[in-house]
Amino acid sequence: ILQQLLSGEKENYDYDLIVIGGGSGGLACSKEAAGLGKKVMVLDYVVPTPKGTTWGLGGTCVNVGCIPKKLMHQTALLSTALKDARKFGWEFDEKGEGSTGLRSYVNAYAEFVEPHKIKATNKRGKETFYTSERFVLATGERPRYLGIPGDKEYCITSDDLFYLPHCPGKTLVIGASYVALECGGFLAGLGLDVTVMVRSILLRGFDQDMANRAGEYMEGHGVKFLRQYVPTKIEELEAGTPGRLKVTAKSTETDEIFEGEYNTVLIAVGRDACTDKIGLDKAGVKVNAKNGKIPVNDEEQTNVPHIHAIGDILEGKWELTPVAIQAGKLLARRLYAGSKLKCDYVNVPTTVFTPLEYGSCGLSEERALELYGEENLEIYHSQFWPLEFTVPGRDNNKSYAKIICNKLDNERVIGFHYLGPNAGEVTQGFGAAIKCGVTKELLDVTIGIHPTCAEVILLSVWCDCVNCTSVNIWPYFDSCYQTFLITQISLHHINAASSSFCPL
Repeated sequence: ILQQLLSGEKENYDYDLIVIGGGSGGLACSKEAAGLGKKVMVLDYVVPTPKGTTWGLGGTCVNVGCIPKKLMHQTALLSTALKDARKFGWEFDEKGEGSTGLRSYVNAYAEFVEPHKIKATNKRGKETFYTSERFVLATGERPRYLGIPGDKEYCITSDDLFYLPHCPGKTLVIGASYVALECGGFLAGLGLDVTVMVRSILLRGFDQDMANRAGEYMEGHGVKFLRQYVPTKIEELEAGTPGRLKVTAKSTETDEIFEGEYNTVLIAVGRDACTDKIGLDKAGVKVNAKNGKIPVNDEEQTNVPHIHAIGDILEGKWELTPVAIQAGKLLARRLYAGSKLKCDYVNVPTTVFTPLEYGSCGLSEERALELYGEENLEIYHSQFWPLEFTVPGRDNNKSYAKIICNKLDNERVIGFHYLGPNAGEVTQGFGAAIKCGVTKELLDVTIGIHPTCAEVILLSVWCDCVNCTSVNIWPYFDSCYQTFLITQISLHHINAASSSFCPL
């Protein structure tokens, strides 16, 4: 190597880039690099769960995360929509990824043996060695277990839930993460008996006002909450599909012990970075020993210059699929196309797909108070009743919106929070506005689309009084809206077969 450096020769590696991890971030980075003419290899191997669940290329999001979660959430919403449909006049009978574009993909477990060399072990145990000029770590995370008797033997995680060949039946969800609330929400929406066991608070890291409102909505729609309890033991009473399990838990506040029987116990208490068994010590990569996360600079570069990392394994960054994709693409362009553009991890919009969806962007109220102080903030908020909820007469003033503004910076919006229908669609646009530095004044002069839920963000009648309990989101629409409600336009006379409309 010294002779090559002195002579100016470039070392001959098997690949220009090896990406370890075939999830959203790894695939985005590898495809971008391959498209730029580089010789790329992706290694991806899914270690089976204790229940034996495994899947192919695509990572958590495609196989056991965002995609199946959203589809199951939509399925649960359709159950409510069917009930609403009768109020709108409907009558009905109740019977009733392709080519990766990669140069090379290997289904094998990758482990560093030297800084520029890895060992790839396939499912048959065959070992093959590869070298590369650069590496990208994109191994993602897997669900964390509890470390109590019976957890791995009898419980499932979100990795297993979407592959269950049977109905889970009466279900206990352990945890208060977004995964816990999303899974508990759609299972209840499908008609199952669901209890969520919460150790402390809901949605740690999110705005607690919004988190509690989302939880209260779930509680009002059939989800039971067992608060301030932690499980201590899981026992099998009866095997089956599903079987019967006994759960023992203790209170975090008293000496009280809880015992309950369930068909399925779903653990959703967080996720651990998959970095401890890939030989990073042999490559010299520094890792946070407490959480397995990898510190990187603003170009996703580890302490070893030729090794980068993206996605959920980064320390202090968002654990979101679009973030990993963006970081992967931009990294490949910087490495191989001369780009200077870096991934921006500030003001990332996201949505929790609870039964009433929660979208946010920017700071939580707690964090904003910590950074700026109460005297320098103006918080505008409003409860509202979505138009589509009015005819079936449900969930009046359960939806809620809040923006947090910095008075020291022309009331620039530093926090956006929305609890209501289609939160992801609503939040996406406001996320772009916040990136552009939107202020309260700019929101006030923006004309809303009517009638929508998103227009509540733009109305100048927002209440900044903490004692206010209700605001009509369509004050300027009162005359025609109230006429609509008074006359009711006889929506129950809609003919479902012909979709004709009778005004009487």
